[in-house]
Amino acid sequence: MAAESALVSEATWWRQSTVYQIYPRSFADANGDGIGDLPGITSRVSYLKELGVDAVWLSPFYPSALADGGYDVDDYRNVDPRLGTLEDFDEMASALHDAGIRLIVDIVPNHSSDRHEWFREALASPPGSPARERYIFRDGKGKNGELPPSDWDSVFGGSAWERVTEADGTSGQWYLHTFAKEQPDFNWDNPEVRQDFLTTLRFWSDRGVDGFRVDVANLLVKDLPGDLPSRAELDAMDRDSGTHPLMDRDEVHEIYAEWRAVFNEYDPPRTAVAEAWVDSPVRRAKYAAPGSLGQAFNFDLLTADFDPAAFRRIVTDNLAQSASTGSSSTWVLSNHDVTRHATRYGLPPLGERKGVKQGIEWMLAGAPADGVGLELGLARARAATLFLLALPGSTYLYQGEELGLHEVGGLPAEVRQDPAYHRSVDQPEWSYDGLGRDGCRVPLPWTSSGPSFGFGPGGAHLPQPEWFGAVSVQTQEVDPGSTLDLYRDALRLRRSLLGAEALEWSDVSGGEVLGFVRPGGWLTVTNFGTAPAALPAGELLLASAPIADGILPGPATAWLRIQ
Repeated sequence: MAAESALVSEATWWRQSTVYQIYPRSFADANGDGIGDLPGITSRVSYLKELGVDAVWLSPFYPSALADGGYDVDDYRNVDPRLGTLEDFDEMASALHDAGIRLIVDIVPNHSSDRHEWFREALASPPGSPARERYIFRDGKGKNGELPPSDWDSVFGGSAWERVTEADGTSGQWYLHTFAKEQPDFNWDNPEVRQDFLTTLRFWSDRGVDGFRVDVANLLVKDLPGDLPSRAELDAMDRDSGTHPLMDRDEVHEIYAEWRAVFNEYDPPRTAVAEAWVDSPVRRAKYAAPGSLGQAFNFDLLTADFDPAAFRRIVTDNLAQSASTGSSSTWVLSNHDVTRHATRYGLPPLGERKGVKQGIEWMLAGAPADGVGLELGLARARAATLFLLALPGSTYLYQGEELGLHEVGGLPAEVRQDPAYHRSVDQPEWSYDGLGRDGCRVPLPWTSSGPSFGFGPGGAHLPQPEWFGAVSVQTQEVDPGSTLDLYRDALRLRRSLLGAEALEWSDVSGGEVLGFVRPGGWLTVTNFGTAPAALPAGELLLASAPIADGILPGPATAWLRIQ
């Protein structure tokens, strides 16, 4: 196929790509069971093509009990039957490739599901058996092993250890789970684990997958002595030396060197991007090195206010990091784990609020009259999006942000699915902004009316709010000033404007205004304030808000051609 031939001709397509993240269960439902599926994605490929994205990142679609939204994987080389079949996957991949869109899939190597065949075998096998060596099992403390091996907490709250019942019915060993108890950690010192993941990488690469997003890439390798350190001792340990017992150990890059060798077996080489929550740029750069995964997410803007000084510092720092590795930067404002940025930007600054939960509760009750609210948040989000799309590097978009979707607040506890929410009843600090992550995972609105706003004929697995109809794809497609229209125009223009991966800060910067120039005379000017600012001379290409008489309102971003 001509489109596919052109598709595989570039080994560096990922460097300045726009990647659209699909959370499969909430994108489009073809069979009417209320859960999004792979045929649903295939049915919307034309939408993705018209949007103008270069690639799709598919969040987990593997068989799963959904203890953590699909990140508890039963079988790494299959499709959840609720989402489709391997044949459906192949059809989806072919449809994307025919449309000139590449495919990145999530891979979850730190842990499996407790329903994985290996873990079931481990439970049926005695302590010290080869089956248990694939995971991290320990004897408990106390007279009869009734206490966990250490006082560590899991990411979702509660102990990081779960005791098992042995095959003879007695209480037995404990296994480590960094996340939910349904997600036992693999033992990456085990060569069988390493080899099996290489098989998985080849399995999906052979099916046409172009790259992999590596979940919690920094956690795989652990060094667990016989006498485990306490939680307080762990907290006091250095996280920047590559020697911490539980995270970001230097040995993890031996694993990724093996993965890189597999990626390079293909033409073009398969790509990878690390989700690596590490504390220093030097440590993050190791994941983006050519001999490792090749690219690593920077999440700095996810925790930054809409502020010109913060944006300039983050951009400068991350471009320097990418230059040091020869990789390219990644830019992201929203994903499946965080409150949507249209909502975040409508809240008070980080230092002036107790949390996102408080801010969203204010909005649900009616935005306060102090310049905080939904309209301001959306205006800032549109401005921030144009700012990001003009930067050197790749930009990751999260489904629904092209509609300007806000976080869906007010979901009742009985419909929420996120373990971070349910396990935070007694430990609010574990609750992801106090709200869990369901509010950004509500199924998308495709039509202005209907029982699920076009998501599927059988309703939606999370309730959609009434206001979804006014921001649906159908509504925005006929509105030339819509956020959807802005995204389509921006992605189309971006393709024609991209040049070398470089920028220079512009002399228009100052006060609440920040500007930079890309090679070829592409000037981006962002007004972070509310007072209007004069635009420099140039041809106006696109703006996130109406421009009159050369004045850029605030908040807004404009793209200009200046030479």
